[in-house]
Amino acid sequence: MYLADRSAPSGATTTPGRTRGRRFPGVSSVVFALGAVSLITDISSEMVTAVLPLYLVVGLGLSPLGFGALDGVYNGVSALVQLAGGHLADRVRNHKLIAGLGYGLSAVCKPLLLLVHSLGPLGVVLALERTGKGLRTAPRDAMISLSTPPEFQGRAFGVHRAMDTTGAVLGPVAAFLILRAATDGYDAVFGVSACVAVLGVLVLMLFVPGKVRAGQAEPVTPDEAGSGERAGAEVVDKQPVDLREALRLLRMPRLRGLAGCAALLGLTTVSDAFVYLLLQRRTGISEYWFPLMPLGTAAVFLLLAVPVGTLADRVGRRVVFLVGHALLLLAYTLLLWAPDLPALPYLVLALHGMFYAATDGVLPAAVAAIVPEQLRASGLALVGTGQALARFCCSIAFGAAWTVWGDGPALAGSAVGLLCCAAVAGVVLRPPGGRA
Repeated sequence: MYLADRSAPSGATTTPGRTRGRRFPGVSSVVFALGAVSLITDISSEMVTAVLPLYLVVGLGLSPLGFGALDGVYNGVSALVQLAGGHLADRVRNHKLIAGLGYGLSAVCKPLLLLVHSLGPLGVVLALERTGKGLRTAPRDAMISLSTPPEFQGRAFGVHRAMDTTGAVLGPVAAFLILRAATDGYDAVFGVSACVAVLGVLVLMLFVPGKVRAGQAEPVTPDEAGSGERAGAEVVDKQPVDLREALRLLRMPRLRGLAGCAALLGLTTVSDAFVYLLLQRRTGISEYWFPLMPLGTAAVFLLLAVPVGTLADRVGRRVVFLVGHALLLLAYTLLLWAPDLPALPYLVLALHGMFYAATDGVLPAAVAAIVPEQLRASGLALVGTGQALARFCCSIAFGAAWTVWGDGPALAGSAVGLLCCAAVAGVVLRPPGGRA
């Protein structure tokens, strides 16, 4: 199976001024609008994410196993809902509506964090918040891919992820400043996060068009949909998508191989929260600076998302995807066996950010090149769900291994597993004839 799906034929057309920008040719205004929504929403989400590990482990006294279970719920619930969100978006032919419901649900859950202070209710609120994320992810990525020419998919997802990650950079900084200034720091973080989340929903409603067509950045009018007069336009079939039709996507060998490899690698991908906790224990970083640790990952991701996405369009998405996991393996190795160097935190966080730059946008770009338009959100949801469920299992298993054997053996097991899984993925994703 070949992930690269190289550039479309040279005759592929785009609409000047709509999908071509002076700085990012082929990237539509829809991508930038959705990027702005993700930027604002990620400020809100990352404010919570930055303080959550410390709040749960230190504030509420959870064991590594308890934290692993809750972290698994936090990341795994969205996986189950992605399938529903993707199918609903394809079925009702309104990706913005389903994405808006997801953003709205997440925004409603933010103020509830102010009211819960025990593990059970907190788990319910976090599960509902992640339900919103699951609803919005596939429709949002479908809108990005449907508004972008095939040869620019990697770049478009890179631009979106760069804007999204700008929010991930600003979120921890905001949480850090609030914790310093506020008396009741955690509640203040949760309250400000709720206000920012509402702003993200408003931007989605006002600036993202209701429907887009392939390669276009503007809404589709009924006359245009009937005539297909615009150059390069592709009219999407208006027939409702049946659930069995969506599930039949797994009969496609290339999509099945991609989904299987994404899930396999997810089984050995330690969650971000555990990476930051391990790095704190390894280097002795004080709790005062802990909320800023995600900033290092996000900053590198922000700098590299667009160039790496563009590189993936040119040299092949399979290569970049696998190299990203090799960089993650190197980060694990440094956490396990590197000497106690002052630069160790910076090296680990830089490798962590490079891993996300090489995988987070490249994977949906590869899926978009395989799945037909009318099932785009469903295909993205299938692959995303498999990967997220695998990471959910990894969080629980890693937390249990840490509790029983300690953090070192748990991370060593993950590193060996990642090496084996990456080797298998390299064989499965090998292009026909062995060509790059």
